Amino acid sequence: MNQFVAGVDEVGRGSLAGPVLAAAVILPENFTVTGLTDSKKLSAKRREELAKRIKYECVCYSIGSADSKEIDELNILQATMLAMTRAVESLKVKPALVLVDGNRLPTLKIPSKAMVGGDATVAEISAASIVAKVQRDAVMRVYAKYYPHYGFESNAGYGTRKHLEAIANHGVTPIHRYSFAPVRNNINKLM
Repeated sequence: MNQFVAGVDEVGRGSLAGPVLAAAVILPENFTVTGLTDSKKLSAKRREELAKRIKYECVCYSIGSADSKEIDELNILQATMLAMTRAVESLKVKPALVLVDGNRLPTLKIPSKAMVGGDATVAEISAASIVAKVQRDAVMRVYAKYYPHYGFESNAGYGTRKHLEAIANHGVTPIHRYSFAPVRNNINKLM
């Protein structure tokens, strides 16, 4: 009988640009690694190292995302739930249970449980947090090449001073979230 547990976490909810991205990860029963925790508590180098190991040793993992247009159409909460659903539904192995970081659950056809602080305490959710963060950072580094004024390679689309100044000076890009106030207030300045 399938006893696999998938951990799910998202990254990018508070960003002003780019997708919200979720990862779903199923770890093998004997998976142990030192330092598995919430991705925000790890250095970029350590996240990269752990993500490689997780991807290599996991039963399976998948990524789901919702782009900036979907975020604007649905709102960030619903877009996050959509990204999580896409991640879970894309798993090649179907889990018996899904553990989701936070206090809200996407609508899934699999039993699921919300775990506040799960990214720091549940190995599967920690793994999903790390995989999601590394993947989204890579996506934002690609966007940085297309939109070099915004500092996406270092701020990942979050509202840093440099990013806000770039929006004020250069306008907004197609990957910005137009429904977010700092972007909406500069919408008349399209790049």
